[in-house]
Amino acid sequence: MAALGLVLFGIMFLVILVARTVVQKRRTGDSGIRAGVLGASFGSLEWVAGWLLVFALPAGVAAPAAEMAGLDPWFTSSWVRWAGALIAAVGIGLTFVSQLSMGDEWRIGVDPDEETGLVTAGAFAVVRNPIFSCMMVTGAGLAILVPNAISAVGLVLLVAAIELQVRFVEEPHLRRLHGDAYQAYASRVGRLIPGVGRG
Repeated sequence: MAALGLVLFGIMFLVILVARTVVQKRRTGDSGIRAGVLGASFGSLEWVAGWLLVFALPAGVAAPAAEMAGLDPWFTSSWVRWAGALIAAVGIGLTFVSQLSMGDEWRIGVDPDEETGLVTAGAFAVVRNPIFSCMMVTGAGLAILVPNAISAVGLVLLVAAIELQVRFVEEPHLRRLHGDAYQAYASRVGRLIPGVGRG
């Protein structure tokens, strides 16, 4: 099962980062990747969120590698672990679909001087941050597939990184950029879970 965890993590990386960046570059001539943690002020919430994500991602490799090296999983039920694999696979697919819903507005990271359109259709009609929601689903699936302390810590770091990035970096940026239009959108669509965190 640990080997499947490595495979799914590799697929996630290729689909969510590499494939989407290639699509963006071909469509717009721009990769869509902004400085993110490298351009954030030391100690800022964006910097903290970025580094939490940087530390969360290696768990996707370290957790299955540790199990393959002899670390006992917390549980061995094959049907539960297969369910985790299915959840992770669905999460990867939905993350990519959510990214495509952004069209040419897709970005990784925030450039405070860049003006982008407000996306409210497709996956963004369900929740305001569907990419992040689906990334958390993927992370949860991987943690179920490879259930050990490393995957649990990785999931906690992932959720913390996403919460900080969404609440204190991306949504404030969109409020500044789109004003009343964003406020109206936020009042009717949940933050990460449908109907939850409106306002």
